[in-house]
Amino acid sequence: MAVCRVHQLLPDDDVVGVTAIDKRPVEGTVKVNDLGLYGDVQADRKYHGGHYQALYAYAEESAQGWEERLGTPIPPGRFGENLRTRGVAVDDALIGERWQVGDTVVLEVTSPRTPCRTFGTFLGEKSWPKRFAAVGLPGAYLRVVTRGHIAAGDAVRVVHRPEHGVTVARWFTDRSKDDARALREAAASGELKMAPALRTYVNRSLRGG
Repeated sequence: MAVCRVHQLLPDDDVVGVTAIDKRPVEGTVKVNDLGLYGDVQADRKYHGGHYQALYAYAEESAQGWEERLGTPIPPGRFGENLRTRGVAVDDALIGERWQVGDTVVLEVTSPRTPCRTFGTFLGEKSWPKRFAAVGLPGAYLRVVTRGHIAAGDAVRVVHRPEHGVTVARWFTDRSKDDARALREAAASGELKMAPALRTYVNRSLRGG
């Protein structure tokens, strides 16, 4: 539906002092490199961005649900997403699943989005991280496997699905030991490249923490 990148940096009271969460749709074709969209910004790469969070996708179907809950429009980019999709099973995507977007770009699903305080401040919603988490529709972070160009209206095709069966939404809500073990084995076999942050949670789950 839309390709979104930073509209303006906003003040934030974290260590960096600014946030790039304010994303807006852009027209035309946008270059995609290893760290995401050309012209986009990742203000705090310790917790946001980097190779394993180069892009963030959120489904229009999930956004419509939030419009009903919040009583306000959630236009593309409002959740800080780079890609607003329609008809794509974003939350039911398997970790390690690969999408071809348009003719050239290949992306790999790496993890669910973990809501932060900045997200809630941007929306003006108290207790937002807890409320967002309770619904269980986190959207998906993506790494760039193949660089290229994308634009609104491009088709999204699933070109690879791992066999472990752990979806973005299921890991976000459950983080069971069985799923942690399945993800670790999938990474060991080369089915997916595990993001460092995801590996931390996988190890924590296996330790029972």
